[in-house]
Amino acid sequence: MDSYDDKAGSGGTQDAEPSRPGGDPGPTRPSSDPGPTLTADVGTPARPRDRAGMAALSFRCRIVAALALALVGVTALVHLGMVFLHVSPSNTVSKEHAAAVDAWINPEFEQNWKLFAPNPLQQNVAVQARAQIRTESGQWRVTEWIDFTERDAEEIRGSLLPSHTAQNQLRRGWDFYTGWHNDKNESLGMRGDLSERYIRRLVLERMSALDMGGAVHRVQVRSRTTWVKPPPWSKEKVTATPAYRVLPWWTVTPADLTKVAAEAGVTK
Repeated sequence: MDSYDDKAGSGGTQDAEPSRPGGDPGPTRPSSDPGPTLTADVGTPARPRDRAGMAALSFRCRIVAALALALVGVTALVHLGMVFLHVSPSNTVSKEHAAAVDAWINPEFEQNWKLFAPNPLQQNVAVQARAQIRTESGQWRVTEWIDFTERDAEEIRGSLLPSHTAQNQLRRGWDFYTGWHNDKNESLGMRGDLSERYIRRLVLERMSALDMGGAVHRVQVRSRTTWVKPPPWSKEKVTATPAYRVLPWWTVTPADLTKVAAEAGVTK
């Protein structure tokens, strides 16, 4: 009887296991390679997102930022209130705080408009001037009144492209003066002197284009106001007599001369 070792034959080794009936290979030996190790997914805590904006600041910085924003907001509200009082029609509040409003608005935030549309013009205001001159013979003489508004109107009539200067410069200069002086020609603020110099420079520059008959030493300005006739259907009655506002005589100084007036030698 052959031994078990002989039955193994040359086709196998002594270490080979005998096959089981039915071709079932049976359990395999565990491999020396452990393979991938499965671990339980217990999860890791999510990293918090980086904070942005004011949340990223420290508590003290947030307080400073909040105070700065509050200061900007209050300043903006005060500015809007001052502008509102400046451009709104005259009222009790604007009259009571007129000095504070003017100090806040002028000159950096000056507004050249009004909150509500003004009433249509019912007056024609003409700016006129005359001069005290010294002739070549040494005599002193006062010229007739020169209507510079009428001269501007003549320049505009028939012109397809009238100049902005002819249309607005003299009118705005007079409005500038009356806005900073009372009925007694007393200055109402820091821009009163500036408005006086502006009027003198305008008048002297326009006189430099004319033959004044001598050297100009003093000038005087006045306004002539006439009422616009009401329409036929209106029952309103207006006077036909013009009203005058005469300013005092001003002695001409070199500071009153524009470049044009100085080159023209209006004072020589």
